[in-house]
Amino acid sequence: MSFSTEIKTELQSLKQSNCCNKAELSALLHIGGYIEKNSLGLSLAFQTTNNAVIRRFVILLKSLYDLELTIIKKQTNKLNKHSIYIVKISEQIDFLLSDLSLLSESAVFFQEVDERIIEKECCKRAYLRGAFLAAGSINSPETSAYHMEIQAFSEVQAHVIKEIANYYNLNAKVVKNRRGFIAYMKEAEKIADFIRVIGASNSLFEFEDSRIKRDFKNSINRVINCDIANEKKALDAAIKQLEYIRIIEKSPTKNISKSMAEAIFLRKKYQDASLLELSYVSLEHYDKQISKSALNHRFRAIKDLANRLSIEEALK
Repeated sequence: MSFSTEIKTELQSLKQSNCCNKAELSALLHIGGYIEKNSLGLSLAFQTTNNAVIRRFVILLKSLYDLELTIIKKQTNKLNKHSIYIVKISEQIDFLLSDLSLLSESAVFFQEVDERIIEKECCKRAYLRGAFLAAGSINSPETSAYHMEIQAFSEVQAHVIKEIANYYNLNAKVVKNRRGFIAYMKEAEKIADFIRVIGASNSLFEFEDSRIKRDFKNSINRVINCDIANEKKALDAAIKQLEYIRIIEKSPTKNISKSMAEAIFLRKKYQDASLLELSYVSLEHYDKQISKSALNHRFRAIKDLANRLSIEEALK
């Protein structure tokens, strides 16, 4: 079961007031509804491939209206052989179109939403919930790419969803795709807030738990990678320091101070050690600990001396 299906299955049994039922049902029909015309007249239909969503749709419809429904199940070879569920309503169509704000003032179906339907904050949440149930998806939190989208078939629909989502500061955006338009968000924190807004508390816990585990794992990996990089950097520096020491030791005209001699001794004895490690072990060989900064200064002096001796040798 996909993460989106888990969320929709959780939402199917959510209890709410009638005003929220109407807002959610309006969104379901705005996104997944359509009008059919035949010899008997108009009928209003809703279609989905999700069994939990069709149950939710029927529950909402029955809670608000006393209507006769026709439920059709079709098998298809497309969509991974998912079943298609269709609910058809053939009575009180004009009343439903008006009561659920399915017909705009310009007589266009499934576009604008009457502000009275989403006037209350709880109804805004319900509308987003209905839109997600109808055509929403969220990537599994196990993946590295966070993405939530709701497919709409017109730009107006997508912007309605975006504006309601952004009422909750979700930073939703709209983009065109081959099926129409989508309202989407990609920030993990905003997707978590969206799941919270639509009321899927169990799915929210799963999303946050997976996200925390992933972030923790990534943090550990960053620390390990940083440690490996630092070790490689220290080893490369040690190899270069040993090369400088060999140049100095084979030169008959070398002039080495006591401090440089101490650094050379430590490097030759502990060839793979970092400067910090050399600082710690210096106390075992000398009266006082040589600081990391002092060792760094001494190795710079060794480098300068080795470079000067190399130049002198080349000029001979």
